[in-house]
Amino acid sequence: SVMAIDPSPYAAVKKDLLELILTKRCNPLMIRLAWHDSGTYDKNISSFPERGGANGSVRFKPECDHAANAGVINLVHMINEIKEHHPQVSFADTFQLASALSIEEAGGPKIPLRFGRVDVGEQTGCAKEGRLPGGGGPYPDGAPDAATHLRNVFHRMGLNDQEIVVLSGAHTLGRAYPSRSGFGKDKTKYTDKAVAEGATVGGSSWTKEWLKFDNSYFKGLKQQDDEHLLVLETDGVLMTDPKFKPWAIKYAEDEKLFFEDYAKAQVKLSELGSKWAPGAPYVLDI
Repeated sequence: SVMAIDPSPYAAVKKDLLELILTKRCNPLMIRLAWHDSGTYDKNISSFPERGGANGSVRFKPECDHAANAGVINLVHMINEIKEHHPQVSFADTFQLASALSIEEAGGPKIPLRFGRVDVGEQTGCAKEGRLPGGGGPYPDGAPDAATHLRNVFHRMGLNDQEIVVLSGAHTLGRAYPSRSGFGKDKTKYTDKAVAEGATVGGSSWTKEWLKFDNSYFKGLKQQDDEHLLVLETDGVLMTDPKFKPWAIKYAEDEKLFFEDYAKAQVKLSELGSKWAPGAPYVLDI
């Protein structure tokens, strides 16, 4: 028998998150936050929460302080405010829902998320530093090149080469800032205007319309003819590595395929390392 779960708190969280996304235009940061929760997963560790993954631990200070998570802390505070009214919904679920909504709202595919993730209780549940992908060398895992680094990180999560390429496509959204990651320019002709009141100006984007989810990241990698767009080592390698390249070309040529494959990979990413409540995971119509 399937436990009946009241979907109304989830629907309320969804509504509040959507409002936050639309007001702040913070789609890229929402996606990053969810990534940084689930992307710590290590398939070689079976115990929860030591294995990392989508368990809500990114909200704690030590993980938020990881070099890769600069800029995420403000967002955690805003999500905290939303979640206070709906204690039935876990942080882990909320982070993944925020990311899925950010992709859909930006014109991307609908992500068929499942719900019922359990949160890590306290700060002991924080993952070790250096489990997330870097944009360029020297890499935290000591990898000699970008391809090796991407494979080290993603294969450790149980993701394959095709999933590396398709998930990299989320870079169609967002910017890199020299002050945060050390990558990109202070500003470009695509990032020199505020997209919302109080929004950060500047940084370098991977695409011209960096709040629109489409396959232009892959098109840009194929052409590489625009100095105002960012191409990190870990982006460029998708067009040079013999196993990555066929996928990158496919996605540059076929946006429908990219959307289909992306949605599948994001669902998988959203459930890495998760511990499920009794009766979960459940599909909710919200």
